[in-house]
Amino acid sequence: PIDGYVDPNFPNPNGDWDTPVIIYGYTPAFSLAVFAAVWFAVFLVVHLFQTIRFRSWYFITFPIGLLFEIVGYIARSLSAKDDPYHLLYFILNYFFIVTAPVFLAAGVYTILSALIPRLGRRYSFLPPKAILWFFITSDVIATVVQITGAALIGVRQSNRDDPTDANNILLGGLAYQVFSLGVFVILTASFLFRSRQEIRTRGRTLTSFCAAFAVATILIYLRTCFRLAETAEGLGGHLYSNEIYFACLEFAPVALAVLLFAIWYPGRCVGKKVGVKDLEKEQQSAVNF
Repeated sequence: PIDGYVDPNFPNPNGDWDTPVIIYGYTPAFSLAVFAAVWFAVFLVVHLFQTIRFRSWYFITFPIGLLFEIVGYIARSLSAKDDPYHLLYFILNYFFIVTAPVFLAAGVYTILSALIPRLGRRYSFLPPKAILWFFITSDVIATVVQITGAALIGVRQSNRDDPTDANNILLGGLAYQVFSLGVFVILTASFLFRSRQEIRTRGRTLTSFCAAFAVATILIYLRTCFRLAETAEGLGGHLYSNEIYFACLEFAPVALAVLLFAIWYPGRCVGKKVGVKDLEKEQQSAVNF
């Protein structure tokens, strides 16, 4: 049998979906799972309301991401309260919590793609459409690999097999995502730095929004780096086996990014008519700032 965590206070029900050990590496805290689900539910309402109010449909990926977060943390709460050994709860938790930031990141990519034609194409090394499609495609590929690896880990654990190969698949997906998002961070930092004078001339609203955008981007990148470090340690590692790191480096960065974009909502600060199909036409509307 493989090594792993078994909660002495929570006997294994040994049902059809139960694994020999708790794949999380600990019994998840019910309080954290419920708090996270409520937090994201509140901001789902806030973001959805603002999306409809400002008719900024290009940012609809954020509410979708928030919905995924809610489902993921509900599954996590079931693990905590009902059965931490249950494989299906773990897979649902992992799938939705890992996939949710892909939709949030898509919103971030769209913001940069919207800012470029408004502030000036000369400040960006790549055209907005190239940024949008390259990074969204990269995120989708990385996420599919991660989910495949996570599912295989669950199957291997359930069959009492060595999950090292499955963990390496998960590690590969995360490494690619860290690289891809790291390139985006560099492009964003370069664009914001080169266009800093232009941003200041547009007023305090856009200036503060760009600052919030930069912080939110770093937070999402931090979360991805944590996932990579956690997986690199392997199952049973220090980061993997302590929920405090999950709370501080998975939940908190995403929660803060969601809060920032609720306060500095892109539809209000950037404009409501910026969409994928008309990004190239928005240069003339910059005077509306």
